[in-house]
Amino acid sequence: MNTTVFDTQQLQDEQSRETAAHRYRQERELYWDEFADSLAAQSLDNWQRILGYYQQRLAQIYKHLVPPKMRVLELGCGQGDLLAALEPSRGVGIDLSEKMVERARERYPDFQFFHGDVHQALPSEKFDFIIISDLLNDLRDVQRVLDLVAQCSLPSTRIIVNAYSRLWQGPRWIARMMGAGKLQLDQNWLSPNDVENLLYLSGFETIRAFSEIMWPVKTPGFDTLCNRYLAKIAPFRWFALTNFIVARLQPKPATQPATISVIIPAQNDASNIRRIFEETPEIGFGTELIFVDRHSTDHTFEAIEHEIARWPNRRVKLLRHEGQGKADALRLGFAHADGDLLMTLDASLTVSPRDLPRFYEAWCSGKGELVNGVRLVYPAEVAPMGFPRVIGYKFFSMAFSWLFGQNVKDMLCGTKAISRSDYETLAANRAYFGDFDPFGDFDLLFGAAKYSLKIADLPIRCEPLAADATNIEHWNRFWLLLKIVGTAMRKIKFV
Repeated sequence: MNTTVFDTQQLQDEQSRETAAHRYRQERELYWDEFADSLAAQSLDNWQRILGYYQQRLAQIYKHLVPPKMRVLELGCGQGDLLAALEPSRGVGIDLSEKMVERARERYPDFQFFHGDVHQALPSEKFDFIIISDLLNDLRDVQRVLDLVAQCSLPSTRIIVNAYSRLWQGPRWIARMMGAGKLQLDQNWLSPNDVENLLYLSGFETIRAFSEIMWPVKTPGFDTLCNRYLAKIAPFRWFALTNFIVARLQPKPATQPATISVIIPAQNDASNIRRIFEETPEIGFGTELIFVDRHSTDHTFEAIEHEIARWPNRRVKLLRHEGQGKADALRLGFAHADGDLLMTLDASLTVSPRDLPRFYEAWCSGKGELVNGVRLVYPAEVAPMGFPRVIGYKFFSMAFSWLFGQNVKDMLCGTKAISRSDYETLAANRAYFGDFDPFGDFDLLFGAAKYSLKIADLPIRCEPLAADATNIEHWNRFWLLLKIVGTAMRKIKFV
C-alpha cells in the first residue's frame, strides 16, 4: 500500500474516533444536565425516588469503608451527596454535567467541584481515597480513566469502585420501559473479573471484592434483611445489584530503611528477658525495645532493668502497665514508640526474635501493610497444641477470613508489624469497635479489615507453647473467640 494512502487512512480513523468520543461525551453531558434540571424542579419520578434509597445505602457502605478526615476524590460526583457524607478533610469532585457541578457547589461550598471529563485529566494532587461509584458503566474508556487515577494515587491510597451487576441489566431495562424512569444511554456491563482485570492493567492490586444491595426499594424490615444480611451470603449475594472492589497500587519495595519499635508485653517472663536482648537484631535504621510489664509477680521488671544496664548501647524503654489485659499493655507501648514500623513480640518467646527481620522485609516489600505471624503452617507448633485446639484454630481461621474478606490463618500469634501512620488511623477510629479485645491482636486485625489494609500472613516456626492452660481455660477462650466473631459480624460484615 502507498505510504500516503496509509497515512490518510490513519488520519481518517483518528478523526472518526475523536468524533465518536465527542458524540459520546455530548450525549452523556446532555443526559445528566437534564437529570440535574429534574432535581432542581423536584420532578422526581418513581424510579428516581427508588434511587434515593439506593444512594442512601451506598453512602452507608462508603462511610463504613472510609474513615473521616481523609483526602477524598470522587469521579462522577453528581450533586456531591456521597462525597459530603464521607466527611473528608479535603473533598474534590469531578463531573461531566456542568449543571450537576453547579448544584454540588451550592449544596457543599466547603468542598471543591470541577466540571470536566475524567477521560482527559484529573487533579495533579494525591488523595487518600478515590471513589468511583456507578461510573464505570458509563465510561467510554475505563482503562484510560484508571491510568489517570493511578497518577493521583499514593501507595497508601485506596481506590473504591462499585458498578452495577450485569444480572440487573434486564430488570433495569424492563422497569424503564414500563415508565418507571428515564431510559438510560448504552452502558458497559462489567463483571467483577472485568473490573479487576482493568485495575490490574492500570497498575492496581485488588484487596477485597464483595457484593451489596439485593433490594433497592425502601421496604421497612425487608430491605434490612436483604441488604444487610442476605446480600453477604451465597447464593443470595449472586443477585446483588452492585459489586464493590477495593484496590491499591501494585506494591513496590520501600526505597528508604525504616526505624523499628518492638513492643514487648511481659508478665512473669523473667527467664526470657536475656534471650530477647541477645537475639533481637538491629533492623533497618535501628531498633528500639519497649517492654511493658503487666503486673509480674516474679522478678521480670528487675530482670529487664538488669539487662538494660548490660546493654547500654541499645535503645530500650521500660514501662509499668497499670491497667488490665494485654491489649491495654500493647496500646501503652504503641503510645511510647518512636519507630516508623511498629512490631509486637510476646515475651513468652513462642516466636523467636530472630524472625523479626522477616516481618520487616515483608512490610518493606509492600506485600503487606499488616504483616501477621502464622504459627499453623509448620508442624513444630501444631503438635504441642493437640488436635482439638488445631481444629478450633482452623474453624476460627475460616470464620475470620470470611468476615474480613482476606485470608487470616492465625489470629492470636503475638508477632505482627504495621506502620506508625496506619496504626494511628486505626487507633483514631478505635471507638467504632468498642472495648471488645483483651488480646490486642484483634484490635489490629479488625481495624485493618475495616479500612482495607492489605493483610499478609507470614508463616513462622515457633517454639512449643507452655502446657500450663487447663481445659477450662481453653473452653473459656473458645467462647471468648465466638463472642469476637459476633462482634466482627455486626461491625464488619453485616453493616
